[in-house]
Amino acid sequence: MLFELKSVFLNEGYEQTLNEEIDLSKIDIDGVFPFTSPVSVTAIARNRASLVTLTLLCSYDYTRSCDRCGEVFTLREEKTFTHKLAQTLMDEGNDDYIETPDFTVELDETVISDILLNLPSKNLCKEDCKGLCPHCGKNLNGGACGCETKTVDPRMEILKQLMD
Repeated sequence: MLFELKSVFLNEGYEQTLNEEIDLSKIDIDGVFPFTSPVSVTAIARNRASLVTLTLLCSYDYTRSCDRCGEVFTLREEKTFTHKLAQTLMDEGNDDYIETPDFTVELDETVISDILLNLPSKNLCKEDCKGLCPHCGKNLNGGACGCETKTVDPRMEILKQLMD
């Protein structure tokens, strides 16, 4: 979706808002389609002292399986992204600004790249997830499994025999 910003660029102090939903359900991440509902986006463009900024308020559901215990979980994410906009750029390698020569921004591309670049590197159902028992495979978030927790390093086994 194109966000037309000509009036924002030409009028100092002007602000423009756009609300939209973007469907990311077809985006495949490691063989999983984690976006279960459309991303709700509120885009706010402001011209303050001839500097145009674009603020994106995004909320979405992110569903994955936990990297420690394997349980499927859904997080409700609320993220804010800010970009500086410029009509023309003198330096092509400048990543601080988004160039808008025709006073428009492609919101879909910007939102998708912002969200994908800010996904967690480790997916955990909760911060203190205990994972699975390495012996029996029970999910330890539901309680202890009863397996022997004291294991002796095989290299130290000979010392244990000496002590007995």
